[in-house]
Amino acid sequence: MNSIDFYHNIPLQKVKIEDVSIGLRQIGKGDDLVFIHGFPTHGYTWRKLIPELSKHFRCHIVDLPGLGDSDWTNQTDFNSSAQARYIVKLLKQENINKYSLIAHNSGATVARVMAIEEVDKVENLILLNTEIPNHRPPWIPLYQKIGLLPAVPFIIGKLLQQKWFIHSPMGLKELYTNKNMLNDANNVAPYINPLVHSKEKMIGGFRYLKGIDWKLIDSFKETHGKIKANVLFIWGADDRTFPMQLAQQMTQQFKAYYEFVTIKNASLLPHEEKPEEIIAAILKFVKKGIA
Repeated sequence: MNSIDFYHNIPLQKVKIEDVSIGLRQIGKGDDLVFIHGFPTHGYTWRKLIPELSKHFRCHIVDLPGLGDSDWTNQTDFNSSAQARYIVKLLKQENINKYSLIAHNSGATVARVMAIEEVDKVENLILLNTEIPNHRPPWIPLYQKIGLLPAVPFIIGKLLQQKWFIHSPMGLKELYTNKNMLNDANNVAPYINPLVHSKEKMIGGFRYLKGIDWKLIDSFKETHGKIKANVLFIWGADDRTFPMQLAQQMTQQFKAYYEFVTIKNASLLPHEEKPEEIIAAILKFVKKGIA
């Protein structure tokens, strides 16, 4: 079975937390490993890791409100801290008291909030290409400002149907080092199609994006030191959204044990470009080389 079919065969649950329903997929046995996606992806982004990692861990794959198979209301708080609160409540409801987190870009901001606030519950923190204090990635602040203006979701929906836009810096160009991956429908279509075909999904995506809290991210410069979990940084070396040299400087803000793994020939989504290397790094770090 290929990784796509494997992922889609994992039963989907909808877990009610406050005024949202979190899409949750669970598979495997062992220590608990919670997967938190970023923007503009959802749980599907972990598809290439799950078949192998589920042999070693009980994997919990969530879809954050605004993206994937989550549901939200007009009262939903999309702030990064609120997203962390939803996941903490979900894990408590699932009777998961000790766990490791693996998280990517804005999802890794959510994960860091959890590691700071649930300091004795998070054992390992695996961060992939994520926000950096006092750094603003290209285009994202602009989309945060304009995304929910009248007609903008409609316009973006039309643009996302144009190959030139997907291949542009304003689109998805920086997701992969190998630009041919943008032409493979198995890669970008699962993220784009829901936005293109559903006004609600498009608005949810922009509400999620608007909830990324830069003041909170900048405060990590001080609060990273509160994290007790062992930290594994995994970074696509070619990432222009969150440059690796800034990420390496950020590691000095952590007082806990950490390692930094560079993934060559990979960009913003190294787990989709080089899944075997990511799996090997995780198993070496968390399972002490047990494969």
